[in-house]
Amino acid sequence: MIRIMARKSYSDEFRRQAVDLYESTPDATLRGIAADLGVSRGTLADWVKTFGTGSTTMLPAERTTSGARPAGTETAAVRIARLEAENARLRAEKVKVETERDILRKAAKYFAGETNW
Repeated sequence: MIRIMARKSYSDEFRRQAVDLYESTPDATLRGIAADLGVSRGTLADWVKTFGTGSTTMLPAERTTSGARPAGTETAAVRIARLEAENARLRAEKVKVETERDILRKAAKYFAGETNW
């Protein structure tokens, strides 16, 4: 018996949101985002090539955030810079979480509409 698996089709909106999520997350990897969304890494890589803005020129290994705290006492300028960097990181995390939430809501609506019990 030959089994043919149904091919999943994703809307362009879903694809763009997945690419936006990848591009807006500083420490994201294709593998990690793809696993979170339930798609293959290769599929997400194709979407990034197609829909991406090109703003992710760094390799995933280079895409890291610095969480190191300065040693000793901080000057006001160093503290402000650290807090601004943390604020930017938290804003990026918020965008990531909101995008994931929106994608999951749409997926739930899509799959709830497919059930004909």
